[in-house]
Parts: sequence; C-alpha cells; structure tokens
Amino acid sequence: MTSFLDPLISFVSAHPWLAYLTLFLAALLEAVPVVGSVIPGSTVILALSALVPGGELTLQWVLLAAILGAVLGDGSAYWIGHRQQREILNTWPLTNYPRVISESESFFHRFGTWAVFFARFVPPIRAFVPVTAGALAMPPAKFYAVNIPAILVWAPAHVLPGVLAVSALHEYAGLHHHGHVGKHIWMLTVVGVAIAGGLGVWYYRRRQNGADVEVSKPQA
Repeated sequence: MTSFLDPLISFVSAHPWLAYLTLFLAALLEAVPVVGSVIPGSTVILALSALVPGGELTLQWVLLAAILGAVLGDGSAYWIGHRQQREILNTWPLTNYPRVISESESFFHRFGTWAVFFARFVPPIRAFVPVTAGALAMPPAKFYAVNIPAILVWAPAHVLPGVLAVSALHEYAGLHHHGHVGKHIWMLTVVGVAIAGGLGVWYYRRRQNGADVEVSKPQA
C-alpha cells in the first residue's frame, strides 16, 4: 500500500490543482442524492488533508475547495427539490431508496430547520436532506441561513483532524515529512475506518431489511 501512496503523494506535489479539483468534486458529489450515498467524499477529504503539513497542499485552498463543492452540491440538490416539490421524491432514482427518503423526511420533521445543519454530519442522509428540504418547500433564505454555517463547520471538521494528526506525528514521534510515514499512517487509518464503517452500515441495513421481510410475511 505504501508503494502506491508514495507515487500518489509525489504526483499531488507536482500537480496540486488536481488534488484541489478532487476535493471539490468529492464534496460536491457527496451532496448529490443517491450518488452521495456511494461516493466516499468524506474519506477523500480526510485522507488528502494529510498532505497539508508537508506542504504538498495548502490549508486555505483545501478548505476553500471543500466548502465550494459542498455549497454547490447542497444548493443544486435543494433547488432541484424546490423546483419539483414532492414529485421529485417519487421519481427515479429516488424511488429505489424509499427507506433513506423516509429517514430524511423523518429527520427533517423531527429537527425542522436544524435538520439541514445536522444532516451535514450524518451520512448517508446528508445526500438526501437538501433535496428533501426543497421538496418540502423550505424557503431558500432559511435553507442557506443554516446550510452555509453548517458547511463552514463541516469543512474544518474534516480537514483539520488530518492536519493536526500528521503534524503531531512529525512533531512528537520524530517522523520526518520527507519520509511520508505520518501521511501513510493517517491515510491508511482513514481508509481502514471507512471500510469498517461501510461494512458495519451494510450489515446493519441487511439485518433491518431481513427483519422487515419477516414482519411482512403473512401469519400461518
């Protein structure tokens, strides 16, 4: 794995604009309904943030790319829902995800306006709440008044852990930036946690679906 990461780090160092574009697209696509539930946007952002302490990437540009992508992604989803109203929730491909749509609506009804804020930190409904907010006729001014502050909190919460962790490894563990060991440790940890979390969610939903099938069976 490290033999793959070293060329990747060198490539990013030589072409940082591609990394910023990747961060932008990761944040944008993560906010798109359905697509956002399978695109590991948060994992990409957390992993690439490890390249800030060594100077391959610049903190302010990493934050800006993530913020702009999230604002555009959430805003696009919201306006699609706002334009189509509830009809969008009953069209393909959203009809293939009735459970997540139901959870998003319940989340929205439970927390009201604050659902837009909290959903930024709760995958996979993060990708469905903006379109649901638009479909339920939430006013644009109210949506953006909550959505933009949420993104301004979300972006540093995804970028700074990697920056601080890698900086601490170099500062207190005596690892050198040019050796990339700290970056390897952080990136592999992020990917490992993402895979474990994904498998956990998959197993939980599989069990839930199995339980629903059992409940729906007619009694003998």
